[in-house]
Amino acid sequence: MALLEILDRESLGDFLSSPHAVLVLAKSDCAACAAWSEELSGFLAALPEGDRLGAVRYGKLLLNQPGLGFFKKPSLWLKDVRDLPFTALYVGGEYSRGFIGGGQTRLLNRLNRMLS
Repeated sequence: MALLEILDRESLGDFLSSPHAVLVLAKSDCAACAAWSEELSGFLAALPEGDRLGAVRYGKLLLNQPGLGFFKKPSLWLKDVRDLPFTALYVGGEYSRGFIGGGQTRLLNRLNRMLS
């Protein structure tokens, strides 16, 4: 069963090196971030066993926690992120694309393209 992992500076590197990963960027005081996390967790819990979307790793990173400079500095695409939550898709450890906000349909469309 796929789960939304809560990431920190110790677990982020391993997470991002996965073949396919979905990273939700959030802040601890963001209501929209909490709502998207809850929606995504429900979506993941409802995935049928063996679904190809279950092979993707899903994680949430709170950007207002200390010690994330190692991630923020080399991630030049972050400078264009103006609103949260932001959902970033990684393929083979590299940022591929992302979108502001949440939504299962938006995520599914992007995941289907990523996994094709």
